[in-house]
Order: sequence, then structure tokens, then C-alpha cells
Amino acid sequence: MDSRISARALASALGGWRGSGPAYEALADGVRLLCLDNRLAPSTALPAERELAAALGLSRTTVAAAYRSLRDTRHIESLRGSGSVTLPLRRNDPGSLDGAGVSIDLQQASPAAWPGLPAVVAEAMQDAPALVARIGYDVVGDPTLRSVIATHYTSRGLPTSPEQILVTTGAQSAIHLIASVLLSRADRVMLETPTYPHAADAFRRVGARLVGVPVDAAAGWDLERAAQSFARALPTLAYLMPDFHNPTGRTMSSEEASAFVSAAQTAGTLLVLDETTAQLDIDRASGPAPFPDDERIIRVASLGKTVWGGLRVGWVRAAPDIVRRLASGRPVHDLGTPEIEQAIATRLVPRLDEISRQRGDLLREGRDALVTALRGTLPGWQVPDVDGGVSLWVGLGEPLSTPLVMNARARGLALSAGSRFAVEGGHDRRLRVPFTAPPATLERAVEVLRHAWDDVRGGRTTPAREDFATVV
Repeated sequence: MDSRISARALASALGGWRGSGPAYEALADGVRLLCLDNRLAPSTALPAERELAAALGLSRTTVAAAYRSLRDTRHIESLRGSGSVTLPLRRNDPGSLDGAGVSIDLQQASPAAWPGLPAVVAEAMQDAPALVARIGYDVVGDPTLRSVIATHYTSRGLPTSPEQILVTTGAQSAIHLIASVLLSRADRVMLETPTYPHAADAFRRVGARLVGVPVDAAAGWDLERAAQSFARALPTLAYLMPDFHNPTGRTMSSEEASAFVSAAQTAGTLLVLDETTAQLDIDRASGPAPFPDDERIIRVASLGKTVWGGLRVGWVRAAPDIVRRLASGRPVHDLGTPEIEQAIATRLVPRLDEISRQRGDLLREGRDALVTALRGTLPGWQVPDVDGGVSLWVGLGEPLSTPLVMNARARGLALSAGSRFAVEGGHDRRLRVPFTAPPATLERAVEVLRHAWDDVRGGRTTPAREDFATVV
């Protein structure tokens, strides 16, 4: 058995699972969603019925019925003497709500590949004989790529040397490396809530204690709460996404950026700025969030959102001593970024401004189509105005995000519930809806959401069987 989750931890992860339908089925759907999001890995032992009932304030009969429903859909199995254990998701049963039969996937907020990428790949492959003559990887990164990344920062007004750059296999790899090298168990880490969930997972994995600071699509960052958290928690590290924050789309103002920098300096906190969405500008009136060039600021970026999610090249910009520490600790995780990907990235980084402008045009079409469709079809929802990024952080008005996502999935639309982006529960009145798909696809997705919303508000957690083939 790989792992076990306590009743308290499962109750926290479930968030606002309660819908207006039968409690046992709403609870079962909440567990299914945790499995679909991989927040409950296969072979995880679930709490005993009595323990979970006490943690959730339910009768044991309700929890037993939920577990029975999960067994019926093969999301768990119950073993005599061992309790209930989650099962690997099946991909061949259209009615199992496990991702099969999904025709619109909006869980991954990544645009399609930049159209110019194939030509760049072909150009890089002309150097294949020289590339394959090398060792094939390097824990710090190819010197030429590090140099062009440094030049990219210098052109943005941040004078940078190659010694300040570490090339990684994507931004997620960089975040995991930072967490494992720069943090110790029980260190406090400040994050925005909502936040990028895989970053929170990386910090939890090393045993860090997470401290959430609210950020809102309309109101921005809660600076009062941030100041209190810095002063009381003295976090070792703070992870922020200041430009086109995922999922809210908000960008920090000068006042907000200055407040975080000042509080971090007083507390002795390292600031990690995730800039993976920073260049996804659609029609921003002002420039990027103004953070200074400071030794205690670490910047993480990648080509995943800007160029293509399948090009696993990212980097860290930090003080040379931090880069050396990260490089020393890296072999535990991986031995470096492959040469071929770095050769492709070397040709792309100098063109990032051009690529970003083209990306902005593409994202504008999706954003405008999604905003128009949502406001016209679901006028009771709160649809924010964003000027960049990849998604809308939509307000539902009711804590029905989890049952809504489960109902939509049964209809062929995959989304992530608001609770997926919470640091410690909450956001059950929110739904992240990416606008990275083509406009026609997004309009179809909104039509699916309309039917699913009617269902969950009427107490039905899943659509009628005749609806499966007719809505999408």
C-alpha cells in the first residue's frame, strides 16, 4: 500500500463537496474529483467510515453509502482487514466519470503550440550530428542558452549574467528543485490562495507548512493579511505569481509589489516569482509587476505557456550562489536538460517578444469569446475582466464547484474545481475556465456548463443518461 490519508486531511481536501442532492453521492463525487485531479493517488488508503463520518459531521451510514457508490464505479476497492483503497483510473469505460469520453479538455490551461515551432525544430535538427556528439545533458545548462536567457532579462531592464541562470526541464522541475534544496521540513512557505496547485504540492512534498494570502481577480492581493503573515509566520520562502496570476488573471500593482518586497526583506524571506505567464499579455495598459533586482528574489520561467507545453525547457534566474546550490542538489532529481530541447530553446528565447505578441492575438480571441458566452448564457455568474494570462476565475454565487465539475465531466467537459487551487480548503464558489481553446470550442463548453449548472442547482449530481450524447 503506497500511502494513507487521514480523515482530517481528506475532509480538508474535499472542500465544499456538499451539493443539493443526496449527501452520500455528493461525497462520492468529491472523492472521485480528488482521484481525477490526482490529489488522491492510486493505492491510497482512505479513512475508516467511522473516522470520516466524525470528521465531516455525517452519519456512518452516509459515508458507507458513499464508499459503496465509489466501489460501484471502481474508484475504490474494499479489502477485508485493510479498509478501502483507491484504484487506478480506467480509460475504457465511457460511463465511469474517469476522463474517458472527454471531448473538451479545459483542465490544462495551455495554448496549442506556437505555429512557428516546427520550422525552428527543423532548423535545430540540422545541427543534430554535433548535438549527439556531446554528453547529452548538463546540470547547469548549455552555455549558449544561458547566455541568450541572460540577454533576454537584460533587455527587460534586469542586467543578468549567465552565472545567474540555471536551465531546467520546465518550470515545475525548477519549483521542485527550489523546494527540495532551499527548504527544510516544517519551514513556512507563503503562497497566494488561490494558487498554482502543483507548486503547493511541491512545497507540501518536502514537508513545508503553507501560509495562504488571499488574492482576488477584482480586488488584488490582501496586503494587510500578507503583512500579518510575514510578521507572524516569518516564512522561509514566499511563492508568488505576480503577472497574470493563475488562476485569477490579476497582475500586481507597484504598491502591491513594493509591499511584498518590503515585508520579505524585513522577515528575511526568499521571494520566488513564477513568471511562466508573465509574457501572455493581451491588452495590459501598464508594464509587468515591478520587482527590483535583489539577491533574495528568485525568478522561474519556461517556454511551456508561451511556445508549447511539450517543450520541457525552463530556467531559474537567481544570485550566483543560489544557482550553485541548486546545481549541487539537482542530481538527486535529474541530471540536466536534454541537449536537443536546449538547442531549440536557444533559437526561441531571442524571439520571445515576437512570439508573445502572436500569442496575445490568439488568447484575445479565446478570452473575448468566453467572456461573451458566459455573460450571455449564465448571467448570474461573476465573470471578471482580465488583460492577459490563460483563464477566468469565475464566481458561481453558490458553493457548487465540485458537483458542477463532476456533472460537466459526465457530459464530456473536463475542468478543475475551485477547491483545486486552494491552499487550505475553500474556493468552492469559484471555477477556473481557461480561454486557451479555440472560440468555437469555448462556446460549446459554456453550453455544457449551462446544462450542468441547471442539474446541480436542481439537486442532480449527474446528468440523465440520455443527456450524455446530446449535449457535447
